[in-house]
Amino acid sequence: DLPLPQILGWFEDEKEGFASIWATHPETYQYEFHALNRLHGFRFLPERMFQHVLSVGGAFGHELLPIVTRICEITILDPSDAYPGGALHGVPLRYVKPDPTGIMPFVDGAFDLLTCFGCLHHIPNVSTVIREMWRCLVPGGMALLREPIVSMGDWRKPRPGLTKRERGIPLHLFRAFLEQAGFCIVHESQCGFALTSRLSGLGIRHVYNSMPIVWGDVLLSKLFAWNRNYHCKKVYQKFTPTLGAFVLRKPEATPEGM
Repeated sequence: DLPLPQILGWFEDEKEGFASIWATHPETYQYEFHALNRLHGFRFLPERMFQHVLSVGGAFGHELLPIVTRICEITILDPSDAYPGGALHGVPLRYVKPDPTGIMPFVDGAFDLLTCFGCLHHIPNVSTVIREMWRCLVPGGMALLREPIVSMGDWRKPRPGLTKRERGIPLHLFRAFLEQAGFCIVHESQCGFALTSRLSGLGIRHVYNSMPIVWGDVLLSKLFAWNRNYHCKKVYQKFTPTLGAFVLRKPEATPEGM
């Protein structure tokens, strides 16, 4: 509900945010969440080909590598100029720039699968974009989403490793936006236990690419789900899952008159 000038300012702040921090060197870039995405998203997809997949904020498109052999065409909606396009492991890939208003430049039902891993928390008009996701899917199409569900600190101050505007989406609002858009929630999980990412400080690189670590993360997230807080100000509140993951389906169209 921000006025358009504020939305435009926010959009400009975040346009190159991820690329400037994490994707400055394409030749050395490594995607860090394959095991996490498999466990909380891709394993719920039907075993079939997907004709046209939309990746929202997908950077180089590497998030789709686990299912790339089952994709015919990829479109990535991303504002950055840092990504080359062309193809992903032989699958045609094109880039489209998003509109700051959140309205997607695609016809209704253009895609049969949509992924959005860690993008919505960078934008101001989350509910608008979620409604557009629903519109752009075919009836019966699926969407995989994962976003932070806790505060990421005071964005009025510098936050090392974070972009200027990113913040978590409270879980109850996240669910409400999805349901109001018309999505059916096939599966919901909480993950990203607060201590899991700290394993990188022990010399374990890319912790969310390790399936054993991700399964351990699932267990800890379930054990501490009762302790979920958006603002984790006290020490005990920090022992909580920090991410919400959703597997969604757009309902099949109903026959006329039913």
